Amino acid sequence: MRWSIVIPVYNEADFLPQTLESIIAQTTVFDLIIVDNGSTDGCIDNARMQLADHHGNVTFLHEPRPGQVYALQTGIAAVDSEFTAICDADTYYPPHYLEAATLLFDTNGAEYVAACAYLRRERFFAGLGSMMHRLLAANILPHQNHTSGAAQTFRTAALQAAGGYDPSLWPYVLKDHELMHRVLKQGRQIYHSKFWCTTSDRRADRRNVRWTLAERVMYHLTPRSRQHDFFYRFLANRFDARGQRDTVLRDRNWVVA
Repeated sequence: MRWSIVIPVYNEADFLPQTLESIIAQTTVFDLIIVDNGSTDGCIDNARMQLADHHGNVTFLHEPRPGQVYALQTGIAAVDSEFTAICDADTYYPPHYLEAATLLFDTNGAEYVAACAYLRRERFFAGLGSMMHRLLAANILPHQNHTSGAAQTFRTAALQAAGGYDPSLWPYVLKDHELMHRVLKQGRQIYHSKFWCTTSDRRADRRNVRWTLAERVMYHLTPRSRQHDFFYRFLANRFDARGQRDTVLRDRNWVVA
């Protein structure tokens, strides 16, 4: 098996069935690892029933420590395949998602350790703008992250060599950016116009789950040689002071009613 998909789950009854439906429809075979992070809304039992007839390997794990970063750490530790796809429970993945990632890895060679999808929007021009922005940014700043953690795939050896998601290093939001900071020390990343996914637009208030405009600008302006200091000496202190630990993602007061 060349692929494993890791999905962290916490109370996603309204979204997980659609995500799993899109994953089951993949044209590439895979192992599926679902990590329950303490769900209480029945979504895990529903997922077991939904996947009962799926012919691929499905593993359900339980991670009691609250926080997506812990769930991802547990899930990645269970991966035993060439490639790893990190997927969110509220995201749609087109049937060719893994197939497109495989082609990118196989065509471009071992120096490419991450294949990153852009977030496609429903409206044509919004989607086109998102694609062009991601491709351009990745070309100009190839050693920084330009997409969501829900749209990242990796060579497993590089992901594990980088340490994967590690709450002892980064227990805050924006963990996808911090992870890519470490992964890209192992090699390069690639984006492509045909590699995309669609995330839900349910976040009404993102202030507690993102960085400020000034922090984003500083991220892009910081040279690669100083990225370590940017994350661990500058951004970590600011996130900690604002209470922006990974567990704020469990607070659903930012979900659109």
